[in-house]
Amino acid sequence: MLLLVILQAEAGWAWTGKVVGIADGDTITVLRDGHDQVKIRLYGIDAPESGQPFGKASTQNLSFMVHGQSVQVEVMDTDRYGRTVARIFVDGDDVNAAQLRSGYAWLHRQYCKDWVCGEWVRLEAEARSSGAGLWVEKDPTPPWQWRRDEKGSSTSLVEKFLRKVVRLLF
Repeated sequence: MLLLVILQAEAGWAWTGKVVGIADGDTITVLRDGHDQVKIRLYGIDAPESGQPFGKASTQNLSFMVHGQSVQVEVMDTDRYGRTVARIFVDGDDVNAAQLRSGYAWLHRQYCKDWVCGEWVRLEAEARSSGAGLWVEKDPTPPWQWRRDEKGSSTSLVEKFLRKVVRLLF
């Protein structure tokens, strides 16, 4: 039994379920065993945020591929938010790769360390060179940079508000 657990951890383990929710272009909710809802972050990719250009299109593209579908979930990890990080397959088709191929996600090189990531570099490059999806823009902002910029701008707004309050009080 211990050997089986070690092999599953080494190779990742898989289960099937039905997609019941799409949060954005790289996060879904899958119903497992008919009653457990599992939030899944797609391994190795980072899609535009909802408020970011192409965020809605990325979400719609993912939804078109998986919503209501039975999927195979190949577990890779758990992220810092407790989400399962996985590769998703519909009828054997790699959904993570499809998001890259269609130009609705970036390869997240910082976190993509599996053997398949080398192939995904090529998929992103092909989408970029063909102008697919978000690559229609010359230099789209990656989501990790967009999140950092948004966090900085919201901090600036809070600081501006506090300065006004202080001026009014004193």
